[in-house]
Amino acid sequence: MAIRSPRDKYFGVWLIFFILGLGTLLPWNFFMTATMYFTSRLKDSSLVHYSANQTEAAGEHRSVLEAKFNNVMTLCAMLPLLLCTCLNSFLHSLIPQRLRVMGSLIIIMFVFIATAILVKLPLEPLPFFCVTMVKIVIINSFGAVLQGSLFGMAGLLPASYTTPIMSGQGLAGTFAAFAMICAITSGSELHDAAFGYFITACVVIFLSILSYILLPRLEFFQFHQDRNRKQRADEDNSVNLMNTENNDEAADQNKQRVPMIEIFKKIWLLALSVCFTFTVTIGTFPAITADTKSTLADGGLWERYFIPVSCFLLFNLCDWGGRSLTAICMWPRKDSLLLPVSIICRLVFIPLFMLCNVQPRLNLPVVFHHDGWFIFFMILFAFSNGYLASLCMCFGPENVLPHESESAGAIMAFFLSLGLASGAALSFLLRALV
Repeated sequence: MAIRSPRDKYFGVWLIFFILGLGTLLPWNFFMTATMYFTSRLKDSSLVHYSANQTEAAGEHRSVLEAKFNNVMTLCAMLPLLLCTCLNSFLHSLIPQRLRVMGSLIIIMFVFIATAILVKLPLEPLPFFCVTMVKIVIINSFGAVLQGSLFGMAGLLPASYTTPIMSGQGLAGTFAAFAMICAITSGSELHDAAFGYFITACVVIFLSILSYILLPRLEFFQFHQDRNRKQRADEDNSVNLMNTENNDEAADQNKQRVPMIEIFKKIWLLALSVCFTFTVTIGTFPAITADTKSTLADGGLWERYFIPVSCFLLFNLCDWGGRSLTAICMWPRKDSLLLPVSIICRLVFIPLFMLCNVQPRLNLPVVFHHDGWFIFFMILFAFSNGYLASLCMCFGPENVLPHESESAGAIMAFFLSLGLASGAALSFLLRALV
């Protein structure tokens, strides 16, 4: 007779996974929000004070390091993210879960503490550039291990427990967008705004560490962890029995060889779907969307707030809404062709945004002049990204046997990262075509 799973009292496990999802992406979102601070430290002259209200007016005399910062940052972020997520998919069974999660959180927190301290310390542009790139590599390497481990953990639980991770990650972007708008409104100096971002990131990571320490003490989580261990032990015993009775080494080889190949065969469509979803999204946002200019502002206040509100805040709010909706509604079902078809249909957003008032432009005409069109497209684009990606991530571990679910979650995390990296590469081509 099967043992009945205990209830998740007070949604404790759900809330902890939400906090861990928030802690996974909020630090990196704040790091990217502080891009103007980083580029200001790379200018040749250190005598000028910059405020969060400044735009690219001072960009006429950009140094080489300043001009190359965004491109090198993208490279230093995406390559470690992809590589470490791939390694985590294959090596997660060899390194204890607690070491992967706690180790990653602690290292990322120390990097952000160092980043906050450096705000107050003078440093020449070249050493600052090198130190910043090393920090980006470290953050994304351990962030990849953390993200892959979290989705693997969620795979051991019912499918709905992937939703709080996705929802927490969505809220991270919303927080960062709000912080950007607050900095613009208050007229804070870039150094002060950046210091606030980094300290906030440290607090959130520390809260994530406390939450993870509490997680194994909750009965609901402990039950599913124990059940997974028991299933693995039963599988090992059955393999040992086969070896004893048949004197056949093939069974042991099969044990080592089957997991990743066989598991991927069961979830390949969902894995490619989540990859394609993020390829389309990152290929368009923010490379194209952030260069869209308002046709209604006419030099007024809306011109300053148009991109922070209509692009970043609106995207993150709608993306968060889409991710969170999967907590109460999971349609279409995992076996429905409507899911991959809906994901493929999101390709239409690429030409739609390219035909908005993106400036500067060399090739395509502007078809959708009014700000309302851009806002309408952004709502549908962001909501569909959050909802469809979250569905894929939830359904992945459902398609495999219980003892394979952690590996399935890690594989899905790898394809999510592959989609981010592919989208980043595609964005250069798409922006050049506008």
